[in-house]
Amino acid sequence: MSKSAATVVDTNTIPWDSLPVPELEATILQKLCVVDGDTGMSVAKVCYKAGFTNVSHWHNCAHGMYVLDGILVTSEGSFGPGNFVWFPEGTTMTHGAQADNDVTFLFITNKPFDIHYTHVDGAYPVMQD
Repeated sequence: MSKSAATVVDTNTIPWDSLPVPELEATILQKLCVVDGDTGMSVAKVCYKAGFTNVSHWHNCAHGMYVLDGILVTSEGSFGPGNFVWFPEGTTMTHGAQADNDVTFLFITNKPFDIHYTHVDGAYPVMQD
């Protein structure tokens, strides 16, 4: 079995992609680094512009954010460069930038990304035993 070559993405030189968020009438900037074809795990460099908040939502995937610059403001607190914040699957959360500063972070998922806003889809479905 041969191994594939490493994936290398220079996030300093590739352009930002605009990711529309129709539920919020907003756009998020991202630079996609990798999506694993087997697991759906993904890594992207993301920038929230000053004042943006990704309001109450949940995911069917766990995800983490490693703050590169700025302050990530979340429902769990505010975190500066070097902090890593991990949200388990199904956690209801908010996260965004400070009012006067952008925040840039690596966004890592453990399986395919999805997003469900509580004002649209309601709460995370709880399985009954």
